[in-house]
Amino acid sequence: MILLASASPRRRELLEQLGVPHRAVPVDIDETPLPGEPVVDMVGRLALEKARALAAEAGDELPVLGADTLISLDGRPLGKPADRADGLAMLATLSGREHEVLSAVALVHAGREALRLSRSRVCFRELEPAECAAYWATGEPADKAGAYAIQGRAAMFVSRLEGSYTGVMGLPLFETAELLREAGVALLQP
Repeated sequence: MILLASASPRRRELLEQLGVPHRAVPVDIDETPLPGEPVVDMVGRLALEKARALAAEAGDELPVLGADTLISLDGRPLGKPADRADGLAMLATLSGREHEVLSAVALVHAGREALRLSRSRVCFRELEPAECAAYWATGEPADKAGAYAIQGRAAMFVSRLEGSYTGVMGLPLFETAELLREAGVALLQP
């Protein structure tokens, strides 16, 4: 059994694919970028802070997994949209362009911390403003980094993906499995 520092149903579903018994516990941390912080450093810091926050609250009996996913476009982080206007602006910015998806996963247990990073390249086709508005109206992009969910309706926008599909979804399973194996957590349990 492990603890997952997340309220994300996607992360719970992905962790279930690894066959790892877990309990998801939402954590609330300040996700404000530090001045001059590169996106790659920010995503790793946030994953660790989530795991640390839950470990401090729950004690050290169970391993705690934290994760964070950010879009990096021209070195600038795109997190979750603040509102409709922000979401539509993000989609317009991603239209016809390639961006990087950075997904970090951290494990805190028994006084140890470990971190892994998944980097993926995603290319969007050109998007029409009307289809961006229709996509926003589905409600799907409201709580997603970069205002899209690759596992949902936004899959029709993706012309190319290089890297980890599960990393773009929010929990890179290869890296997660590595961390858990190294910590002695059994995978593929019935």
